Amino acid sequence: MAGGSAIRGSRVGAGPMGEAERGESAPRRRIPFFCANGHETRPAFAEEASVPDTWDCPRCGLPAGQSEQAPPPAPRNEPYKTHLAYVRERRTDADGEAILEEALAKLRDRRGR
Repeated sequence: MAGGSAIRGSRVGAGPMGEAERGESAPRRRIPFFCANGHETRPAFAEEASVPDTWDCPRCGLPAGQSEQAPPPAPRNEPYKTHLAYVRERRTDADGEAILEEALAKLRDRRGR
């Protein structure tokens, strides 16, 4: 059995670290960001850091901008497209007929041999 005076779960030198041990923190500034749902968030940035144009809202996940009157719009979700839908975007019906006829002609030649 271990000694009764030892504090379990700690190590020598463990303790709260203060600014005396870590050094001074960089000067910071809080920048307000507003999302389309009206939420406001104020992340802290270092004084010399560049501030991004948009920031993700931690409450709803929408993009937030620095203008309360004109927040960025919610991203538009594209509906799921099938492979056939993508093919139809690239080819006309006439192109599809021509490709089909070409493939059928090759198949007929192979079977005819």
